[in-house]
Amino acid sequence: MILEVVKYGHPVLRKNGAEITEITPEIESLIDDMFETMQDYHGIGLAAQQVAKALRLTVIDVSGVEDRPSSLELDGKEADPLTIMPLVLINPVLKPEGDFEAGSEGCLSFPEIYGEVSRQSMVRVKALNRDGKPIEFKAGGLLSRCIQHEVDHLKGILFIDRMDRSTKDGIKPDIDDMAEETKAELDAANT
Repeated sequence: MILEVVKYGHPVLRKNGAEITEITPEIESLIDDMFETMQDYHGIGLAAQQVAKALRLTVIDVSGVEDRPSSLELDGKEADPLTIMPLVLINPVLKPEGDFEAGSEGCLSFPEIYGEVSRQSMVRVKALNRDGKPIEFKAGGLLSRCIQHEVDHLKGILFIDRMDRSTKDGIKPDIDDMAEETKAELDAANT
């Protein structure tokens, strides 16, 4: 089922996600719905907060992106990133590494808004997979950026929080309008 992706201004986007202690049928169904939603919105990552669930869960699939390469290390050996796609990360813990690199980012909760964000080039990931089994790997390139972006969501951190002042100032009118629009929609829904 395709879920509604909440937009900037919705309070759930600022919530720290609750740890998932059990893979229930509801969590399995949410994972399926999140993948379907992400594909429908043409995204490469989606966090539970973006579908109004404050949980430590994200889904990622960079397999359709050819112009921004990704890298993957499994057990200290280079591997094809496609071997782990589509990717489910439950209760992820990250250890970013490497130099900071600027790159363009967008977000499904900020339609049509893009900006430069500096992130570390590599990330070590420990998480549970869809079956609740531990997974560990190191990612680079677009996959690293996407994982860092989505895991930020799980902590209530948005990509605009990572932008430098001039980048953020350039999109401020658009994000202010979006926040007002979202607030008006929430107020109307609650009356």
